[in-house]
Amino acid sequence: MKPLPVSGSACQGGAAWPRVTPEALRHAWRSGAEVALLDVREEGAFAQAHPFFAVSLPLSQIELRSLDLVPRLTAPVVVYDDGEGLATRAAARMTALGYSDVAILDGGLAAYARVGEVFRDVNVPSKAFGELVEAIRHTPSVSASEAKSLIENERDLVVLDARRFEEYRTMSIPRGVSVPGGELALRARDIAPSAATTIIVNCAGRTRSIIGAQSLINAGLPNRIFALRNGTIGWTLAGFAVERGRTDRFLRKDIVDPSVLADAEAWATRTGVALLDRETYHRFCWEVDQRTLYRLDVRTPEEYEAGHGDGFVSAPGGQLVQATDEWVAVRGARLVLFDDDGVRARMAASWLKQMGWDAAVVGPDVVDPVETGHRASRRPDLPDPGTAVLDAATLAADREAWTVVDLGRSPAYLAGHIPGAHFVLASRFAGDLARLPGEGPIVLTSRDGAEALFALGDAKAATRREVRVLEGGTRAWAAAGLALEVDGHSLISGADDVYKRPYEGTDNAAAAMQAYIDWELHLVAQLANDSICNFHVV
Repeated sequence: MKPLPVSGSACQGGAAWPRVTPEALRHAWRSGAEVALLDVREEGAFAQAHPFFAVSLPLSQIELRSLDLVPRLTAPVVVYDDGEGLATRAAARMTALGYSDVAILDGGLAAYARVGEVFRDVNVPSKAFGELVEAIRHTPSVSASEAKSLIENERDLVVLDARRFEEYRTMSIPRGVSVPGGELALRARDIAPSAATTIIVNCAGRTRSIIGAQSLINAGLPNRIFALRNGTIGWTLAGFAVERGRTDRFLRKDIVDPSVLADAEAWATRTGVALLDRETYHRFCWEVDQRTLYRLDVRTPEEYEAGHGDGFVSAPGGQLVQATDEWVAVRGARLVLFDDDGVRARMAASWLKQMGWDAAVVGPDVVDPVETGHRASRRPDLPDPGTAVLDAATLAADREAWTVVDLGRSPAYLAGHIPGAHFVLASRFAGDLARLPGEGPIVLTSRDGAEALFALGDAKAATRREVRVLEGGTRAWAAAGLALEVDGHSLISGADDVYKRPYEGTDNAAAAMQAYIDWELHLVAQLANDSICNFHVV
């Protein structure tokens, strides 16, 4: 693979990392070369502005997530910030993990913005692609008012909710049945066996409604099919009530209708999706040192846990298309999708091919389900804290002597933390540890203790106070029967580590929801102006 051209270098502690210009990065995207662009700021800052194919990987999460996001240690990696000084620290940590081709984006976000578009929000490539699909394919849709009238007056109608089941259970529209997007083409004919049945596909906003409805059209269903325009956001903004706590799920069927499979095969062929034989798949696996390979099981999480292939991660098809960057960071990589029915992987791969990914599929004749259960994230070996460790019983016995610093994600902290713990982001140790009350020793904690262990060295360098790590983290504290505190929060660092999606939950402001819809509607124009996506809608 031809290396990215570099310009100069950035140094820290005697080490130097090459710099890649924004122009060189954009050329790599246009040419299809492999490269991962990692935004090492917190997700809140990332959601305000970032390049199109940037992936959010905050500095404090590098050890926890990079090996899954960038599985090939020789893949080209470019990190950037917006002048906060995080990029050189991130480059050092990536290099320490064994990545051998790490560079820094020359001039950071500000320099990139001078030559390319910057985008708001998260999962932008998938959302922009959904808008492009609607613009080109003229995907049929109905407004919230039109959908409400159909739901109330048409008996032969089904509403298929294409979101994750957890989102559906939080709130749904009347008559909705949970059928996550990756299941739609496989299950829709079971739920609506008559061609006369009207089908409405909904999600929270726009993307999964559009992709879901168009998937059914692409799969050859003869029904009247509509996307609910603007999803539950549009429904709520129209003043209509949502239902809460529903548990109606899609129908399971072990035998696939041959016509369903034939339609999926025809569509996959039309979009250029290859079905790999055993020899080709094994060749891809042998070539992982030269070409990045992601192995993605697009079935339901329950099916995945019952049995999956070696090296495959759970990536339910609808969510994979909706949020590809949560699984895949290396643009230009190979993607191999697995299912055991021949439909779901083909339909998901057909979308990924149109999004410019080199996506192919395999089935159970090639991949054996040799593993069961949940697959833990890949992580490096935890550093040895030596004597700088404290167990939950010792901390509880002398709680007032220790200043507890919680490094977990802010939603977890706000949901329950060790009494008196202070929320601090590891990326802000230099300024925020000095703002802690008292002068006594500090104990770091995180959900399972891993993030705290990886942050120990930085914490010691940022303060003169004694620093230890809570063994097993907050989870060990709770497992010992010790109470968690759900109020009395102390946010030393601002809680911008997690972006508040205006389409999840039930307490979103109307102005935020409307602004989100307005933003989505302008994505096609911004996409055209940026000109680096390599999308091609069939």
